[in-house]
Amino acid sequence: MPSTPKLLSGLIYSHGKLVRAGNREATALRPVEITPHFISSAEGSALIRLGETQVVCTASVEDGVPLFMKGSGKGWISSEYAMIPRATDTRTSREVTRGRQSGRTMEIQRLIGRSLRAVVDLEKLGERTVWIDCDVIRADGGTRTASITGSMVALALALKKLQEMEVLKQIPLSDYVAAISVGIVGNETLLDLDYSEDSNAHVDMNVVMTGAGRFVELQATAEKDPFGGEDLTKMIDLAGPAIQHLIQIQKSITKVELPGRKG
Repeated sequence: MPSTPKLLSGLIYSHGKLVRAGNREATALRPVEITPHFISSAEGSALIRLGETQVVCTASVEDGVPLFMKGSGKGWISSEYAMIPRATDTRTSREVTRGRQSGRTMEIQRLIGRSLRAVVDLEKLGERTVWIDCDVIRADGGTRTASITGSMVALALALKKLQEMEVLKQIPLSDYVAAISVGIVGNETLLDLDYSEDSNAHVDMNVVMTGAGRFVELQATAEKDPFGGEDLTKMIDLAGPAIQHLIQIQKSITKVELPGRKG
């Protein structure tokens, strides 16, 4: 007789194996949907849904750059990230009411900015700043990786608009970039962790990668026991094809052909 699935730390197990929401395989992404032009007032925007996680991403273009970039002839890309109070199951007060941003927020903002600057020719952008705003309206794990993937679409659409307006001669993108989470929960290596999996993970990792398969960032943390090189390789191998799938979705939406590349 089959054993009755039991709830363990918010996770369901059957026959000693984790049963993921929707019976998702360990190597499967959650359903992905990216809606472009979600905010019509922005130069570029997108709503990304990754399972229950939803993030609104906008790209706003301003003339001028931060002081440390003035006179360089180069542009800049900066990011701001926030979660609305009921993005989670219980209300979280707005950081503005607390008087300062959390360390987590600042870390995520820097990660988003770094990820997008890795695929932009800042000289061709000229002395302009592109502000990337990511507002999480529902958080169920993977908000920072969803923000990077959605922001890439918003950025590409904004640069495409500048080219159509003849502000830019060409779109200053060298590649696409996307991100996904992986982790080890119990004995299993899982792709695209939701909140319940992430909060129980022994190892949590975020992978940011370009369309050419180059890494922008690897964030891997052991919550309890250290992990080995074999675990690291397995997680990277799991993340790579998923990121390439996300990049194909980005390309199908933006229809931006990169210099020297087709499709």
